[in-house]
Amino acid sequence: MLHKPLPVGVENFEKMIDSGYYYIDKTLFIKELIDKKGEVNLFTRPRRFGKTLNLSMLQHFFDITKKSSSHIFDGLQIMSAGDKYTSEMNRYPVISLSLKVAEKSQYETSFNSLKAEIASEFIRNEFLLESASVPQARKAIFKKLMYGEAEDDAYSGSLKFLSECLEAHYGKKVIILIDEYDVPLEKAYFHGYYPQMLEFIRSFLHSGLKTNDSLHFAVMTGCLRVSKESIFTGLNNPKIMTILSNAYGEYFGLTEGEVAAAFNYYGLESKLEEAHSWYNGYVFGNVNVYNPWSIIRYMGDMCSNINRFPRPYWINTSSNDIIRELIDVAGADVKSEIEALIRGESITKPVTEDTTYGEIFKKPGSIWSFLLFTGYLKKTGEFFRDNQIYLKMEIPNTEVWTIYRDKIMEWFEDKIKAADLSALYAAIMASDAETFEEELSELLAGAISYHDSHENFYHGFMTGALSPMKGCIVKSNRESGEGRGDIFIMPERLKKPAVILELKASKTAAGMEGDCLAALRQIDEKGYTHELNRMGYKNVLKYGISFYRKNCVIAAGGGCPLS
Repeated sequence: MLHKPLPVGVENFEKMIDSGYYYIDKTLFIKELIDKKGEVNLFTRPRRFGKTLNLSMLQHFFDITKKSSSHIFDGLQIMSAGDKYTSEMNRYPVISLSLKVAEKSQYETSFNSLKAEIASEFIRNEFLLESASVPQARKAIFKKLMYGEAEDDAYSGSLKFLSECLEAHYGKKVIILIDEYDVPLEKAYFHGYYPQMLEFIRSFLHSGLKTNDSLHFAVMTGCLRVSKESIFTGLNNPKIMTILSNAYGEYFGLTEGEVAAAFNYYGLESKLEEAHSWYNGYVFGNVNVYNPWSIIRYMGDMCSNINRFPRPYWINTSSNDIIRELIDVAGADVKSEIEALIRGESITKPVTEDTTYGEIFKKPGSIWSFLLFTGYLKKTGEFFRDNQIYLKMEIPNTEVWTIYRDKIMEWFEDKIKAADLSALYAAIMASDAETFEEELSELLAGAISYHDSHENFYHGFMTGALSPMKGCIVKSNRESGEGRGDIFIMPERLKKPAVILELKASKTAAGMEGDCLAALRQIDEKGYTHELNRMGYKNVLKYGISFYRKNCVIAAGGGCPLS
């Protein structure tokens, strides 16, 4: 049996259907939009959860210029929903824009990208220049906007202007679709031009969605809900559907039934349990959903080789700037709670559904809201206390857990690598165990580990911290599987002392002192210094180090000629 190709990265609805890709029918999203009659509808979901494809579907269904391709809906669920819905097909002029183009590091280039995106929609509707219903004065403005030659202020009102031209021509109000509405603001915040971009986006949306008598309804998508006071000022009760809203839960992401049907179609039933562990676990409203990007990539790999291992496909598809910066300023409480999450535990935190970028670091606990709404956490429970909603949250699935283990822990490690460790290095080479212990304890406090009692964590941590020592080679014998001292520090100049560190993970705080002395004795008892002697080092400094959670005890020895 020849199976339909999997739609990896396909976000154009017409291409999806006409090219014969496997499509999971989400067309009843159209029915729900019509039934609920929201004038301005905002859907926030994590990246790569089908938002762009759904907007493309809406455009092809409603757009009056798409009548020739109406066949693409044949056999889909919306066509059986009734005349109330099919009578709306290809009935309205539609404006469709993606603000994702504004992923730039400077305001000028970002704004120029937005101008080009707006101009492309004017080009798509260039026939209006021949319309007898559009006044000549408007056609002159239209041309300037189309060619990117208008004054900057004109682009703030371009959404409303194009809507009015389309209504004048068709005699019908306009549907506006805006994808990734929050991307320009996110990029602007992290590149230092937030006030300028905020002013433009606020004016652009206000004129297009608030003071626009030519608007039938609008649908916007994004990852985060930006504060109403920041950007949606004056809009008439926009309907905002976050992942905590009960409505529309099944239309972004893939439901259990949809994934099971797809796996059955491709003969992958034996892989369903593994896929459930890796890519399921998100909760949108009351619906459990899979990550569609990862599921499609996983299915593609399994169809090629059913014995392949699952992978974290989603790891590099999202913008992580916000989360990384929040982690950079995180305190000890955030570190300990992330460690608890990686251990498979839950945390309970107050969560707000909207944000103002300028206040991210002023609000305690902002990191948890961002982790939730960007797909790094899922809600498992909620309660109301002190006029505040509290959510119980945990990591959604194995894929996201690996991102925590690899990516987020890497960010914490980068903080350590960027720290000034000169005092630590000086103490080591001076055989100053007291200062060494003090500096190492400070460094440990900023580290993250979900296995505090695991000796391999401390070994990797120490190797990473010592590797930047100038003029020295740091050798990790444990990683090479050698039965020798845990870590060797070998100066390039043989006249300088070499260092051996033997590490122990203590089971209790009370056992740290004894374990540290035992580690120091082990260096002598097992003759770990002999290798350094053969290499030509005249002096060796020996350290026994015991760890318990984020604490350490250090005993020093050596400094005498090797025997």
